[in-house]
Amino acid sequence: MTQRLHLVFGGELVDPSKTTFKDVDDIHIVGMFPSYQAAYEAWKAEAQRTVDNAHMRYFIAHIHRLRDEEREASSTEELH
Repeated sequence: MTQRLHLVFGGELVDPSKTTFKDVDDIHIVGMFPSYQAAYEAWKAEAQRTVDNAHMRYFIAHIHRLRDEEREASSTEELH
């Protein structure tokens, strides 16, 4: 069975309409989760916890979508 890992992380943004972090050394790593559902629940909890700060954002990164740079990519993986 294929493992699909998801990373939940967040931090304070410079501008709430963009995705540039104010301080990358202060990024909060919530954790790595084995399913999107588990990651979503963690993301939602952190988003609700920080709802009073408009500059605070949390994200779900689909780690399983990363590819090995040493391995040749398929033609559909390459972006031009």
